[in-house]
Amino acid sequence: GYARNYLLPQGKALSASNANIAAFETQKAQLEARNLETKKEAEALAAKLDGQQFVVIRSASDGGALYGSVTTRDAAQAATDAGFSVDRKQVFLQPIKELGIHDVQVVLHPEVDVIIKLNVARSAEEAELQAAGKSIQELAAEEEAAADFEIAELFEDIGAAATDDEDLATSMRRDDDDAQDAADKA
Repeated sequence: GYARNYLLPQGKALSASNANIAAFETQKAQLEARNLETKKEAEALAAKLDGQQFVVIRSASDGGALYGSVTTRDAAQAATDAGFSVDRKQVFLQPIKELGIHDVQVVLHPEVDVIIKLNVARSAEEAELQAAGKSIQELAAEEEAAADFEIAELFEDIGAAATDDEDLATSMRRDDDDAQDAADKA
């Protein structure tokens, strides 16, 4: 009933006659040839695209959390800007919500898929540092340690200066006392 009432009138199915079977066989050969051609094109693109890294600049907090997210549209746009033909429907990822380098799957053909890397950073300089292997948290920790070291050095210098002032004052008092003792003896 479903075939007779819906599929056949809509042209979504054909009855199994000899003419229809022969037409299907010729069409099947054409579809297989077209599929093989698109698969070869996808494999050629996959050879160029596999392992590529693309930079996506976004604003984020000091802790590395994005003020928004990186989606399939952003990944496809980054690849397209770099000269690759990638549609957002070919990109499979969960929305990225933090800075760093993330693996993204791109399905170019049902039988061909590749992994690209998205380097999500706040600036181009930060992206270069991330590409070199440093995380945002490590960079923040290094900057904080450097600032703490500078503060400690500053306090040591102030402490040393205060100690020098005290030593100078003590030696001046001794000199005054020695001069007083010399005056008393004379």
